Amino acid sequence: MAGLRRVLLVTMVLWCVCLWGVSDAVGGAKSRPRPQRRPRKKPKVEPIDVTPPAQNIDIQRMMGRWYLLNTASKCSYLMNHGTKVEPTVMHLSRPSASDPTLSVSTKTRHNHQCWEILQVYDLTPTPGRLTLKGARPELNTEIVVGETDYSSYAVMYYQKLGKITMKLYGRSVDDLSEPVLTKFEQLAAKQSLGLAYLFPFPTYSHCGDVDQDHVINCVPTC
Repeated sequence: MAGLRRVLLVTMVLWCVCLWGVSDAVGGAKSRPRPQRRPRKKPKVEPIDVTPPAQNIDIQRMMGRWYLLNTASKCSYLMNHGTKVEPTVMHLSRPSASDPTLSVSTKTRHNHQCWEILQVYDLTPTPGRLTLKGARPELNTEIVVGETDYSSYAVMYYQKLGKITMKLYGRSVDDLSEPVLTKFEQLAAKQSLGLAYLFPFPTYSHCGDVDQDHVINCVPTC
């Protein structure tokens, strides 16, 4: 009988130990915090500051007519219609030297008719940097005059919603040198805008006067 009691006692102790171990394991699992997943990193978007404006840009010397010669962009419209772009000319003016805005007139063709797009660029404290305001601040277009000699060419950057479009303008359609075109291609390549994303614009048959019915205020998509 004594031996039987010892066997029963050992069995009870082992059962209690096993039961305690199981309950401890279950309780520990419930109280242990679940591992938190690390938030996915957002794709890195290069800000326009990687191409800062040239020093001491004299915005007053940018006034006047500029012909759009080339555009580097991943804009969906250009990707689909880049071979059908129309001659485009931009005219910058400023009401007065103290005015904090620029008046921008862009003339181009659409459906065989000349249209004029009117916009206002706000000057910023940084020389060579401007802002085209959208419906909300996050829809603003930040504009930078990257390089210019004022008399023959200007490279401008347009950033909206993290995407950059580059434009090469010329004072005329005739005197732009091959080195300037090469420089534009090199600057575009630094923004991951290779040759596949370059869209030359026609240098002939630009619009002249535009009927008032074809004057609009809007923000172009590209």
